[in-house]
Amino acid sequence: MEQVLKKEGRYTYFEAGEGTPIIVLHGLMGGLSNFESAGAYFSEKGYKIIIPELPIYTQSLLRTNVKAFAKYVKDFIVFKGFDRVILMGNSLGGHIALYHAKMYPEKMLGLVITGSSGLYENAMGDSYPRRGDYDYIQKKAEAVFYDPKIATKEMVDEVFSMANDRIKLIKTLTIAKSAIRHNMAKDLPKMHVPTCIIWGKNDTVTPPEVAREFNKLLPNSTLYWIDKCGHAAMMERPDEFNEIMLEWLKKVDL
Repeated sequence: MEQVLKKEGRYTYFEAGEGTPIIVLHGLMGGLSNFESAGAYFSEKGYKIIIPELPIYTQSLLRTNVKAFAKYVKDFIVFKGFDRVILMGNSLGGHIALYHAKMYPEKMLGLVITGSSGLYENAMGDSYPRRGDYDYIQKKAEAVFYDPKIATKEMVDEVFSMANDRIKLIKTLTIAKSAIRHNMAKDLPKMHVPTCIIWGKNDTVTPPEVAREFNKLLPNSTLYWIDKCGHAAMMERPDEFNEIMLEWLKKVDL
C-alpha cells in the first residue's frame, strides 16, 4: 500500500480504512513506513488506521519530551473528532501511548505496545551516537532486529544522517533523558485500559523481562511472544504481529 500523506494544520498523517480508529505511534528512529503492513491489514479488517508524524525533531527543546508528545497525540485525536481510540506504539511510540493512557484515559479504547520504552531501554549505549562512525551506526541499527538484513542501507543512512545533525542529536539525547525521567512503573498498576503486549523474544533493546514487567504491572494486559524477532515486531514479523493483534482486538471486542 502506497502511503499518501495528508497535511492538515500542524498535522501530517497517513489514513486508510473505515471503522474503529487505531492511531499508530512510531518510535524515535522509526517512520510511518514501519507500519505499512499493519496499515494495509487493519484498514481491510474494519478499522480506520491513522499514522501521524510525531514532531520529534520539530518541537522546541522544552516540548521535546514524552509528556508533551502525549499531549500532541491527544490534540490530534480531538482535531480528528474521535471520541475514543486504540493506540498502538513501538519503542518511544509505545511509551507515548502509555503516557497518553495515563493522562487521558477517557480517550482510550485500547492499547497495543511492542518493544516499548517506559520501564527500561538499552537504547544505544553510553557511547551513542558516534558521529561519523558509519560502521558503528550500522551495527547498532542491525542490532534492533533478529535478522540484521532488515536494517537496509537506506535505514542505516537515515540514522547516520540523524547522528550527524547537531540539532537532531541534541533532541535525541533530550528524548532519551525524558524517557528515563518518565518511568512508568508506579503509574501502570492504576491504568486499566485493555492492553495488548506483543514482544520479540530476541529483543535486545527492550529485553523480554521488560515485557514480563509490563504484563505484571498493567492490570488488564495480555502478553504475546513472537519468536526469532527483535525490537520492531511489526516490521520483522508483520504477518504474525497483525494476526496476534487482530485476535486480541476480537477477544476484547474492540
